Amino acid sequence: MESQERFAQFLNSRGLRSSAPRSQVARIFLRTERHVSTGELYDLVRKKHKEIGYATVSRTLKLLEEAGLCRQVDFGDGTLRYEHAYKHAHHDHLVCTKCGAFVEIYSGKLEKLQDKMVEKYGYMQETHKLNIFGVCPKCQKKK
Repeated sequence: MESQERFAQFLNSRGLRSSAPRSQVARIFLRTERHVSTGELYDLVRKKHKEIGYATVSRTLKLLEEAGLCRQVDFGDGTLRYEHAYKHAHHDHLVCTKCGAFVEIYSGKLEKLQDKMVEKYGYMQETHKLNIFGVCPKCQKKK
């Protein structure tokens, strides 16, 4: 798995050990194709590796983020989540303020507009994320 190798190289470049627990946490995260909180990833890890603690999962997620393999996502509900970043196309999110459901979205026109705004105000963009908060169709029907 290329991303697993990239993580090992990152750890090596920082003088950090590529320990079995770190590798196991990274492997499980990289095989999970959804947005997960630290607690959710911890629960997934504990199903296979009871000896791995919460702190190891949390620290490994931070290292995966530093390595560019994942990014933090905040849907405004007080829970930070992580999603894959390496070889995953940039996208934004629509987030339901009632049930927490979200949809990944992408618009080339929106990306170009954002680039124009960055240029207009003289910023040098490093990264960006856009979350649009509203009420999803299911929750609208419940009213």
